[in-house]
Amino acid sequence: MTEATTGTTAVSPTTHQVWIRSRGILLALVVLIVAGFVIAVIRSDGGQGRLDPRSADPSGSRAVAELLKERGVTTRVVTTLAEATAATGPDTTLLVAGPDLLTGRQQNALRTAMASSGGRSVLVAPGPASVGTFAPGTSADTPAPVAAREPRCTFPAARRAGSADLGGERYTTDNTLGSDSCYLVDGLPTLLRSDAPGTGDTVLLGAPDILYNERLGKEGNASLALQLLGSRPHLVWYLPSLSDGSAAGDDGTRDGQGEGETGIGRLIPAGWLWAALQLAVAAVLAAVWRARRLGPLVSERLPVAVRASESTEGRARLYRKANARDRAASALRQATRTRLAPLLGITLADAHSPDLLLPAVSAHLRNSDRDLRSLLFGPAPADDAALIRLADQLDALEREVRTS
Repeated sequence: MTEATTGTTAVSPTTHQVWIRSRGILLALVVLIVAGFVIAVIRSDGGQGRLDPRSADPSGSRAVAELLKERGVTTRVVTTLAEATAATGPDTTLLVAGPDLLTGRQQNALRTAMASSGGRSVLVAPGPASVGTFAPGTSADTPAPVAAREPRCTFPAARRAGSADLGGERYTTDNTLGSDSCYLVDGLPTLLRSDAPGTGDTVLLGAPDILYNERLGKEGNASLALQLLGSRPHLVWYLPSLSDGSAAGDDGTRDGQGEGETGIGRLIPAGWLWAALQLAVAAVLAAVWRARRLGPLVSERLPVAVRASESTEGRARLYRKANARDRAASALRQATRTRLAPLLGITLADAHSPDLLLPAVSAHLRNSDRDLRSLLFGPAPADDAALIRLADQLDALEREVRTS
């Protein structure tokens, strides 16, 4: 098929060829967009997250909030330290979901508000990073698995609830007066209640499982959750947020965090670097595996005959696309010298030697004033026009030698 009949060349892809080559990429993009849309739609119907009283997800706590609402307890969700401290009071229960997420400055401010409120404070799974601040004289021991456990204490709420899914953090305390140690694991409580100044108290809950939607109907979880959170007419549910302005120190970094450990850094798992290294090694091995499958290059006959003019035009287009005038000029000069050698009676090995080729060429020319060295062995052309002139001059030289 020629340029005269198709209006294009053998090296110019048609619209159909472009579509064939790109349809796989377009299909993958469409699949990704559709999958993202479907995931967004599915997730949009769920709750806001883990331990969120607005969430209907299995790990949400909407069921607890609804049951408390039926009993006349109002639930208010707050995400900043200022809102949490302002809402404390004698008729309020403050639940802190994830106290370990709070910085040292935030913990001290919240502890001060709790101590003067006279209400109940329920801390969900406080660990070594926060338990010493919220419950002085108390420390967290090695966590235990969550399982159905008996209360084995005199705390009325635990005795009425009976068996519940407790575990997680275990606590040791120096304050034996005015405290209740319940749901023991190896002698250490996973629910610890201690009296606070005034008429309030503080409850350390080792694991959040009794508050999850999926576990509320098991054992005595619902009874224990309602008694812990429903002893006052108002419940403030504090979900610490990394965007809370109170988490920033004076220098703009998070209080208590090292340099570079900003809000998003705290969300990255500890082993992310090791995982990234494993993925990099896997990618290199996959690349080596695929490269070995290709094997060495093997020459084979073309399935169809290609016109010499089309092959020349295709190579010329590649040279032009790469702006390789030096390579094109070198190919033209080398081909001319190779064709001139038999006409001049010299070997092909001597055809590329200026000292042997140039005298032989000069002997066959009537006019030897031209610069043969520059023509046959000169530098690369400066532009496309110079390259075309070089091709014409080489062609004229070859014709003159043939007719001499």
